[in-house]
Amino acid sequence: MAKYSLTNRCLLVLLFMAAINKAYADDGYKLWLEYNKVSNKQLANIYRQQLQNMIFPAQSDQLKAARTELLTGLDGMLALKPRDTKRTTNGQTIIIGTPRSLKAFSITAPDSIGSEGYLIKTALVNQKKCIIITANTDAGVMYGVFNFLKLIQTNQSINKLDLSDHPRMMYRVLDHWDNLNRTVERGYAGSSIWNWHKLPGVVDQRYIDYARANASVGINGSVVNNVNADALILSPQYLLKVQALANVFRTYGIRIYLSVKFSSPVELGSLKTADPLDPAVKKWWADKADEIYRYIPDFGGFLVKANSEGQPGPQSYGRTHADGANMLADALAPHHGIVMWRAFVYDNKVPDDRFKQAYNEFKPFDGKFRDNVIIQVKNGPIDFQPREPFHPLFGAMPNTPLMMEFQLTQEYLGFSTHLVYEAPLFAECLQSDTYTHGIGSTVARVIKGDFNKKLITGMAGVANIGTDLNWCGHPFAQANWYAFGRMAWNPDQSPGVIAADWLKMTFSNDDSFVSPVKNFMLQSRENTVNYMTPLGLHHIMGVSTHYGPGPWVDNAGRPDWNATYYHKADSAGIGFNRTGTGSDALLQYAPEVKAQWENLQTCPDEYLLWFHHLSWTYKMRSGRSLWDELVHHYYVGADSVKQMGLTWDKMQGRIDAERFTEVKQLMQVQLNEATTWRDACVLYFQTFSKMPVPAIYPKPQHQLDYYKKMKFYYVPGIGGNNYMTN
Repeated sequence: MAKYSLTNRCLLVLLFMAAINKAYADDGYKLWLEYNKVSNKQLANIYRQQLQNMIFPAQSDQLKAARTELLTGLDGMLALKPRDTKRTTNGQTIIIGTPRSLKAFSITAPDSIGSEGYLIKTALVNQKKCIIITANTDAGVMYGVFNFLKLIQTNQSINKLDLSDHPRMMYRVLDHWDNLNRTVERGYAGSSIWNWHKLPGVVDQRYIDYARANASVGINGSVVNNVNADALILSPQYLLKVQALANVFRTYGIRIYLSVKFSSPVELGSLKTADPLDPAVKKWWADKADEIYRYIPDFGGFLVKANSEGQPGPQSYGRTHADGANMLADALAPHHGIVMWRAFVYDNKVPDDRFKQAYNEFKPFDGKFRDNVIIQVKNGPIDFQPREPFHPLFGAMPNTPLMMEFQLTQEYLGFSTHLVYEAPLFAECLQSDTYTHGIGSTVARVIKGDFNKKLITGMAGVANIGTDLNWCGHPFAQANWYAFGRMAWNPDQSPGVIAADWLKMTFSNDDSFVSPVKNFMLQSRENTVNYMTPLGLHHIMGVSTHYGPGPWVDNAGRPDWNATYYHKADSAGIGFNRTGTGSDALLQYAPEVKAQWENLQTCPDEYLLWFHHLSWTYKMRSGRSLWDELVHHYYVGADSVKQMGLTWDKMQGRIDAERFTEVKQLMQVQLNEATTWRDACVLYFQTFSKMPVPAIYPKPQHQLDYYKKMKFYYVPGIGGNNYMTN
């Protein structure tokens, strides 16, 4: 027998240990579709007994994909391959399909679940106990299969099932701010996942896994290019590439959409104008729509950013947003496509409060848009800030479809180095009462069309996805993608329930892990508000990059890009007066909302400086002065990140070492950056208050000039264009 040297033996041991570590390492690529082995042996055996046989006739591509997903999940979680049968036999059977594909069993699906809903039910079939997953369409069956797998992933009983669900929104869409050169504007997880250079020839497995992940949470649309659009996306060369993606997405019930540049007839069609009322322009768009549908028969439609931040639009020709949107809608209408027209508009030539401009531009056109136009409105009136009041357009346009736009990518929430679970932000907006149809007229009810059943409905999320192995940069940023899908399906779902499900599906069902981590997830957004923009401060980040604090910014090239425009700190106090004695932005809300926020006795502390300019000595509800309360929030916010890290340290050994270590390191980065935010903002605002920082708090680590001079090179997310924001 050959003898190994000590060096060789050591090398073999190292290679063996590396192989073991690789086997147990988890890079997060599988997202919440890990399908980890059910660790509770008793429960696993119960599942196996209930899933011994399977009847799943799958003729369509969608049903074949759903069948493959079910088998993959059961194999991973239970090491189970159900016996494929055509009839119920001894042992429990799971029966899956539409009534049409299961006509031999006389299975029906209720009309109440619609075209995308599903039914999961325990019932007797031929006198044998069975689990039935059915729906009116193949897409509904797929959603049912994913939700059945979720029951097992989260260790729920499947003994007596009677579940039905359906989406409350028609259009549940991810918006990718991806450029054709593969940069991602406001993207913090690597390059664009769309490899345009290799398309259509190479269809990456990542595209399939992207579609699977979306389908698992009910997302049914994807806009694959930046709202700051390149007209080239509509060229035949690129339509072939888009077609290849659409072919993948279709299998998972996802329609593809494109952001279009309003001046495309000039740039691509050699027309002299893009005037939406010009007959030649109308014909160009109609012909282009016909062309797109020849490539992609189920194409979803267009997303448009017009007359905002330098983008061309109908106002460039003296026309209105309604003129522009309706022209495109007419081109798409024969094919049943829609136009998602963004309401993110503002103009530095308009001297009014930027808060008011979208309302002022769109409110007069309520009821003037075509039926297949939906106005896409950001959750707040400024720009995806850590906290904003709900946008005043919600409820103000009862005859116009409004589509909620949330931002999953953390442009103002610490990029992909900060752990911020955004579902509480979503819920805060969605459950806000607009009062426009009386008490209980929540934003969620408005966008669901509860007050006008004729309207199309939808929710959009600006994607946080890139080529990083774990898709989203931070392992916990995946939860925002997941939560968006869940809340687009049903905006009344609980952030806590969603967080618990995601943790169980992604990491572990161990309650000693799930419970404490869920708790700090639910608190994480409030932590971030505290160390960045407490008490209603907003838009005080670094200029252009939006990275790090910049409350001193006053030279950004236009007033409403400056931090000083928004906080208005001076020796007298701080805050933006939007009451009747100020910009009067509150007049855009229902009288009940206006009265609450205008009155200092009823305005929540969270929105105080959004709507009021107050003295540094103003007495808060806590009994502290405004200055002391502001300082308190900054310090509590930074300390909360430290406490979050201490909780995470206790999770060591409860999940895989790779992700534990990555999150631990990121939490230290977040703590450092939270401390920088705290110290920089407190020192800056102190130059106006002239009041001391209470002695109970640690002194800032540096002087103010240090923070003002900090430079950050090659900050991610700027993208290929020179736009300041989206």
